Amino acid sequence: MNMPIEKQQDQARNKLLKKLISSVMKDGFQSLKMDDIAKYMDVSRATMYKHFSSKEEVIEGVVRIFVDYIETQEDWNMEDGEKSFGVWFQQLFEQSVSLVGKITDIFLKDLQVAYPDLYDDLKGTLNKREQQTLKFYQDGKSKGVFNQVNEKFILLQDDILLREIINVKYLLYNQMSIQQVLYDYYHFKKIQLFKAEKMSIVDDAKIQPVIDHIVEKFNRTL
Repeated sequence: MNMPIEKQQDQARNKLLKKLISSVMKDGFQSLKMDDIAKYMDVSRATMYKHFSSKEEVIEGVVRIFVDYIETQEDWNMEDGEKSFGVWFQQLFEQSVSLVGKITDIFLKDLQVAYPDLYDDLKGTLNKREQQTLKFYQDGKSKGVFNQVNEKFILLQDDILLREIINVKYLLYNQMSIQQVLYDYYHFKKIQLFKAEKMSIVDDAKIQPVIDHIVEKFNRTL
């Protein structure tokens, strides 16, 4: 069955936007011109304008990619029993690494200044995710699955510690690979969160392809 034209167009747009993401996250976008955007997308101006009519539309597309990605995380519920804590823990880990490695303060500051409505959309989605995550940690404690840790510290840890350890300078200084760091951080969080007698509900075999995929994307940006 042929893919609908609209879906094909969305995929083509997203493919171009993903080529741009690393540069706007690293350097911001305030000084970017449409010529620069076409260059980062590795297409001609004419091809770019087939998909995007303005710089704002480009940045709106970048924001939409992140909003859609965050919203793929289903609402947390405990109906599937204790094993759901292991599944959600791994999903949160993957999403946390991806978001910390992508959404930068530079980009957020530019977004707030240039396109405050888009900034509010992205921040609103991130805040909703934060509330879902806090609820997950709270439910884990109340059900006796997680240790009695401060869930707000866990969120702060992902934002600060995780951001630091996946930095290239940190990896080079400590002579560590991104794969090693992510495995170590994953096990660190698992031990930190789950009570010893509940460790078995986490299927570690499922995290290996996740980390391998993250590492592959990380290496492509170097």
